Amino acid sequence: MADLIQLLPDAIVNQIAAGEVVQRPASIVKELIENSIDAGATEIKLIVKEAGKSLVQVIDNGCGMSETDAQMAFQRHATSKIRQTEDLFYIRTMGFRGEALASIAAVAQVEMRTRRHSDDLGFRLQLEDSKIITQEPCQCVVGTNFIVKNLFYNIPVRRNFLKSNPVEMRHINDEFVRIAIANPDIFFSLHHNGNEIFHLPGGNLRQRLVGIFGNSFNKKIVPVSEETDIVKIKGYIGKPEFVKKSRGDQFFFVNGRFIKSSSLNHAVVSAFDNLITKEAYPFYCIFIDIDPKYIDVNVHPTKQEIKFEDERLVYNYLKVSIRYALGQNSIMPSLDFDQEMSFNIQPTSATGTDTLDIDQHSQLESVSSNENREGDSKSGFSDFTMNFDPGMDQERMENNVDHWQKIYDGLFGESTPSSSSPFSSQGEPVSEESQLLEGSQPVLGATFDSSEDASSATIPMDDGAQSFSKTSSKPYQIHSRYIVSHIKSGFILIDQQAAHERILFERFLSMLNEEESLVQKELFTRTVELNPTDSEILKSILPEVNHMGFEIQDFGNNSFIIHGVPAGMDSNTNPEELVYLLIDQFKQNQDLNIEHRENIAKSMATSMAIKRGVSLDEEEMQSLIDQLFACALPFKSPGGRNCFISFDFNDLNKRFVDS
Repeated sequence: MADLIQLLPDAIVNQIAAGEVVQRPASIVKELIENSIDAGATEIKLIVKEAGKSLVQVIDNGCGMSETDAQMAFQRHATSKIRQTEDLFYIRTMGFRGEALASIAAVAQVEMRTRRHSDDLGFRLQLEDSKIITQEPCQCVVGTNFIVKNLFYNIPVRRNFLKSNPVEMRHINDEFVRIAIANPDIFFSLHHNGNEIFHLPGGNLRQRLVGIFGNSFNKKIVPVSEETDIVKIKGYIGKPEFVKKSRGDQFFFVNGRFIKSSSLNHAVVSAFDNLITKEAYPFYCIFIDIDPKYIDVNVHPTKQEIKFEDERLVYNYLKVSIRYALGQNSIMPSLDFDQEMSFNIQPTSATGTDTLDIDQHSQLESVSSNENREGDSKSGFSDFTMNFDPGMDQERMENNVDHWQKIYDGLFGESTPSSSSPFSSQGEPVSEESQLLEGSQPVLGATFDSSEDASSATIPMDDGAQSFSKTSSKPYQIHSRYIVSHIKSGFILIDQQAAHERILFERFLSMLNEEESLVQKELFTRTVELNPTDSEILKSILPEVNHMGFEIQDFGNNSFIIHGVPAGMDSNTNPEELVYLLIDQFKQNQDLNIEHRENIAKSMATSMAIKRGVSLDEEEMQSLIDQLFACALPFKSPGGRNCFISFDFNDLNKRFVDS
């Protein structure tokens, strides 16, 4: 039998190795710019076309290469960064493996022009499939001009797996921004399809952050600085009032190299404890300088994962330094010792039970509701208002106290209601009809009549299942998050945010198919300033956004003017904040394989839906229920969460039966 094991050809070996290093156009951007930085460049220009699929070009004014070095650079494991094993533990350069250029040349058409300061002529090199096609002297400026064309032209399968241009461009922006932040003293520029996206002159870190994220960013950050014998920590963190609802704009750099670390992220979030909600994400840009012998960067080809010799120590230093920075800038909460607050519970002699004084109850209810509203993005958009003032409805609060007291009636010596006469949550007798156990889960086409006389609403069921009816009981809220609504077979529990997202999602999809939407003109125009990345995103979706009721105009220089908002939008909603939320949601949805218009509708719905923690009155809750079950698909939110779940009396009774 013939031998089966044989050596693979170099071309196949290089393509296999390239799979670890070159995953998408952004990988090429990262490797080439890092080489330019290692070459001592002070000016770096990045040019891409079609999100890097057809062209990635990096031009720098670094030291350049000789003819021999230029040829050797494309050999696997050829590098100028390390000489011996010990060098792996003292790495300060960005690259060191010697795999990047060989991997790029294996999956793309490559041309390089380079010249040293001491040479009169430069050198030009062309490669395809890791083979040198052309090598000759040429006229060129000092430095290196690296051109990569037609990525994965020889591996069609991998090219087909690339995402859409907006998604790939976002990854390129991410890599570019990380490197630009890590090297604020270097000039960077980014051009895409002939348009300049970033123009970042050299300066300090604060100037670089403002150049990337916009002029308004200057007032949103505070400095962090801590120096010990083991580690140096510096950078900036965002103020709590400017946190975002989505991840992003969070950067860790260790010895100038961008890394990802869940442990260090936890340290930062812990430092913000009691200042932000769990769903909020603060900005941070932290530089950690540590002796290379205490870390290992040779963990992954992307070099974004490192190991610390003592990660717990770095964790504690980071957490303490951020809390100190927050305290120094008067951001940490302070205690007012002059104000006396009483939380005494007054006993009542009539029943022997402890009840909360109504005035105190009102104060606590108001404080709790205000805290919830502060965390809310106030982006409700519906046919019903969201203006709920907890301090204006004293009667409702007194009724709430009465209802809570009735739960405990008879526990301390008073007579209790007969077990054969169940009571509703309002303490009123429940009719036998409302205790029927028939029914099943609600499905399409459900409609509820909010009038007092309407005792039921028929809802069609799948597979011929029996329909059920809603009783005349009023809906009510739990923790300003969920809505309870009685039905004939039991009750349903509705997630108010998920339900409103579903309602708005279907409404916006319908708007995109209509010729014209109603616009509510703003009395005074508003100006929104975005960073270059977000500006490009908004420009790409602006026609669809305006078609759904906005009237936003591109004013140039990454600025946009808001002339109008969708008709019926809550007056308390801040249009500028809504635009920021819309862009963040759109970026998150780009990685999903959904159609462009569906992405926009989903982003709009997620941004504008009422949030958990918003109190609704009876009319608002009933309107939300009616609109939800008028949807084509009321079961799931656009993000995949359940809009409601149903509870059947049979299942509930089983839970109270002794096993």
